[in-house]
Amino acid sequence: MAPAGHDDSVIADPPSGGSASAAEAIEKYDPGDAAGYTPDAVETEATPTSVVTRGPLSQSTRIQRIALIIGLLVALWLALQLFASVLAPFVAAGVIAYALDPATTRLHRLGIPRGAAALLMILAVIAAVLLFALLLYPLVVVQIGLLVNRIPQYATLLQGWAREELTVLQDNFGPDVVNDKLRDLISGQAGSMLSILLSTVTSVIGSGFAIFNLLSLAVVTPVVGFYLLRDWPNVVQMVSSWLPWRYQGVIRAQVKEVDRILSAWVRGQALCCLFLALYYALGLTVAGLDLGLIVGLTAGLLSFIPYVGSITGGVTAVGLALAQFPHWRGVAVVASVLIVGQILEGYVIYPRFLGDRVELPAVWVIFALFAGGAAFGFLGIMLAVPAAATIGVLARFWLRRYLASPLYLDPPAA
Repeated sequence: MAPAGHDDSVIADPPSGGSASAAEAIEKYDPGDAAGYTPDAVETEATPTSVVTRGPLSQSTRIQRIALIIGLLVALWLALQLFASVLAPFVAAGVIAYALDPATTRLHRLGIPRGAAALLMILAVIAAVLLFALLLYPLVVVQIGLLVNRIPQYATLLQGWAREELTVLQDNFGPDVVNDKLRDLISGQAGSMLSILLSTVTSVIGSGFAIFNLLSLAVVTPVVGFYLLRDWPNVVQMVSSWLPWRYQGVIRAQVKEVDRILSAWVRGQALCCLFLALYYALGLTVAGLDLGLIVGLTAGLLSFIPYVGSITGGVTAVGLALAQFPHWRGVAVVASVLIVGQILEGYVIYPRFLGDRVELPAVWVIFALFAGGAAFGFLGIMLAVPAAATIGVLARFWLRRYLASPLYLDPPAA
């Protein structure tokens, strides 16, 4: 699919050798008139010598095309199942190429060769990531060390809080409901939960496969992204040439709609996550929260999942504030930072950068992200939003077809 703002001429021309009549028929066809489109309409096929008129598709041709679509979907599913663990760098490279294609096309129109423009864009992305990492790396390392050193303190505080709450419950409901053995067991388990969580995260981060995936993302993704970005117009033109002639207009119209929604969502969510991460990191740090930088960045970056970033950041920040500050004033300051962030997110940032242009409901995005993660892991999370946008566009297309069909419009028989 071509990103928004990309020159669509690479997918609008009919194949060479077509006659002028066929080209004019294709150009006059309105692909957006999905309701009036009938697959069985008579069409013309361009040949090098004449224009041949064909009637409706035969039943065998329909069956062949349906079987081909089903076979392609099954092959794609099996490929994702077999190679999900190694496809992440290539999918990330495709996302980078899709996002950078409009800027690369503008540089190419200014006279810079396509390869050089693609290389400049990839180097700019790498430089921005490295600069961001070098500026934040010392602060993040310090806060991670602080978190590791405070795990025993947080465990002790959690144990004491659990023991006090269970004592209150025992006084209110009697020793028959909450006995001493249950109280000691729960308080001990509550204290060990943080240690178990820390050891689990450390083992996952330090595993060889995680390190391999990180290295592959850092090394393979820029290389593959450069080649995809350099050849993006040719790839789009090649894929467009594979479309069946009868359905080219309709397919291209739906692809453009998916591209419009997806590009708006990606740009809008990237800006929203960036602004929220900067606000929460700066606000929680100024509020005096020791781990405010990590909590703020995490809350902002997770904001692309509706409500997850806000809930995760809010619960973590308030919990750390209760453990750190001896009085309620510090907790109130942290809570006020979170409340102002929610107001900015709901009434300023999201309406400004997303608004009603993105036809992706929050519930649909949440389901797609969790379903993709459950099916294919990290690869599924990266593919979830494009798949959700595609399914949404196709569902609206078929709904328009249904509402304009005799199945919906014909009145019931008397």
